[in-house]
Amino acid sequence: MKDFICKDFQESVSELLIRHKSILDIMTKLEEAQSRVNRAVAKAVTNCGCIKVNGRKQLIPLDIDIEDLRNHMSTHIEGELCENCKDIIEKEIGNHLFYITSLCNTLDISLNTVLEKEYEKINTLGIYNMF
Repeated sequence: MKDFICKDFQESVSELLIRHKSILDIMTKLEEAQSRVNRAVAKAVTNCGCIKVNGRKQLIPLDIDIEDLRNHMSTHIEGELCENCKDIIEKEIGNHLFYITSLCNTLDISLNTVLEKEYEKINTLGIYNMF
């Protein structure tokens, strides 16, 4: 992601955030936004039915290399998001990003720096990043 996109987005969020300026407001709005993302995904399953969740135990062979592990892991999702559900979920993720950026602004943290550090970490550690 280019620095100017993050910087421009962060500046726009700063200009738009008026009512929820308190860190407490931002934290609770961030939590609400995450819940709305989760709810939109659940509605894609339960209301629309464009995707199905078929959760089950992950079957991992005992003799597998860690590099090959991703080929044996399932998302448990069957189907594909319809355009309507995809639009709704994208909107909710955007709203969530707005409040993440608000939190960055309030704490004087550069969103671009956060993304760069995370990008560097995952590229350095590779598949061992999440262990």
